[in-house]
Amino acid sequence: KLVTGVQTCALPISDNSNELDSAQIAEIASFGVPVHTVGVGAETIANDLEIEDVQMPAVGMPGSTVSAQVSIRHSGAALAQLKVYDGDAIIASQAIQLPNTSGVTTRLVDIDVGKAGVRDLRCALDALPGETDVVNNSRMRPMEVPEQRRHLLYIEGEPRWEYKFIRRAIDDNPAVRVASLLKTTPNKFYRQGIETPDELVNGFPTDDLALFHYDAIMIGSFEAASLTEAQQDLIRDFVSRRGGTLLMMGGRRGLTDGGWAATSVAEILPVRLPMLDGPSFVREPAKAKLTTFGRTSAVTRLDADDKKNAELWASLPELADFEHVAEPKPGAESLLDADFGGKTEPLLVHQRYGLGNVFVLATGGTWRWQMQLPHEDQRHETFWRQLLQAAATTAPQAVTLTSDRVFYGDESTVKLRAEVRNPKFEPADDATVSVEVSDGQGPPTTLAMTPVAGQHGIYEANYETAHAGVFRFDAKAKVGKEDLGNARVAVRREDGVVEHYHAQQNRPLLERLAAATGGSYFPVADMRRLPEAVSFSDAGSVERQVLDLWNMPIVFLLLLALKAGEWLLRLVWGRL
Repeated sequence: KLVTGVQTCALPISDNSNELDSAQIAEIASFGVPVHTVGVGAETIANDLEIEDVQMPAVGMPGSTVSAQVSIRHSGAALAQLKVYDGDAIIASQAIQLPNTSGVTTRLVDIDVGKAGVRDLRCALDALPGETDVVNNSRMRPMEVPEQRRHLLYIEGEPRWEYKFIRRAIDDNPAVRVASLLKTTPNKFYRQGIETPDELVNGFPTDDLALFHYDAIMIGSFEAASLTEAQQDLIRDFVSRRGGTLLMMGGRRGLTDGGWAATSVAEILPVRLPMLDGPSFVREPAKAKLTTFGRTSAVTRLDADDKKNAELWASLPELADFEHVAEPKPGAESLLDADFGGKTEPLLVHQRYGLGNVFVLATGGTWRWQMQLPHEDQRHETFWRQLLQAAATTAPQAVTLTSDRVFYGDESTVKLRAEVRNPKFEPADDATVSVEVSDGQGPPTTLAMTPVAGQHGIYEANYETAHAGVFRFDAKAKVGKEDLGNARVAVRREDGVVEHYHAQQNRPLLERLAAATGGSYFPVADMRRLPEAVSFSDAGSVERQVLDLWNMPIVFLLLLALKAGEWLLRLVWGRL
């Protein structure tokens, strides 16, 4: 056999999609083939609005408020009227002034989730005068709202105003239940918000099964010495393994003054607790101030408009007290700072730890916001509802179900993924997971999920949708006869819509692909230069060809010459 190398040249392509990411472009470039791209179509479509994307949670809690991040592509200045529909009912509306430049403008829209069920949401823009393509003015996003509440455990070491006003702010929230332990004497607790007479009857839980029932823990002015070392370690495991949220607050017995710096809880906090000669908790007025992270966080948004939100925070009354903390740890983000005495220190800090989240609110005086504002002003209630809702709803349940997307345009295959854990929130590799599918047009069907090799507690399944509409998936997990839990997700499928989106030429993508592979970008008007670029390219790839030696003429002639030479020698030697 003989192996030869043959140079191949690149072929021109045209592309206006947004599907190629950096990894895919790098893979294409690794072949060594120059890709010459041709830009087809207008880079900007005049007098056209398009909702490029909508980012929002796939699952919401009953009675809560979620934020939808809506990205609008536009060709110039316009006053866009954005409306959010649940079926035929308008549940949110916002006027958006688009700048006098072409590009993408992103805005946040608050949506009231409402009661349990499926929200078939549609974000839509009113058409501009003379706009020709209005299909891309809307995006569909279903949301599953399960019938469940999240549970938060709140422990306080002393009766104080902050405790009273926090409970008042969140008692009517249907999405979050707050069970509280208020220490009234060294060995006595006052319980509120409990579901059963036995809940928290012995004080703070002493085992993971009892503590992991909650989704978040809030610790106020409470001494670390009131808990055993095992209970302190349990709080750390609650965040790292359970995926729960911990909120630590300032107070006379909180944070540094409560002795928490010497516990295992200190390692999961987003700030370092200082070593001071005197008390770290001081009764000095302090002003809450939004940080860069706080301006974009849903926790600290009092209004959807960024400018008005900043004004609402700036006009809040001063806090009644403040607790000194050291600098935030690497990876932590400060949402609020405290200005006092000409100094600035972190006030509300957040970071992820393990599977969960940790917040530190270095004050016990937010109640003054409510006391010094008119009774109709809801800023204090709004802040606490958003903070505790974010704390409780981010904790994963024992069974979670997700799809690779919630909207399928001109695609029929839904990819489902379930994560299953036992009551101790350890991966359950031996579970039986089934999914009940409801398509709204017939009786439910059942789909079995299979474990993913090499991934503990992970199960997957694909479902082929037969028609357009909303599909609901209800996953149920069992180990033997023990129910581990269930989870739901909803998706929508539509046909004939993809071609209306991203209709403009994506020139930056085409230029990036050409540059990465050693090719060139050509507008349609310059396509006459394409043959020359392809002909004289010095790049290429090697194609391996395997040929039989007997099929090569040179080999045949060589063998013929050798045979003739042998015949001549035999003739000379007389040995024919």
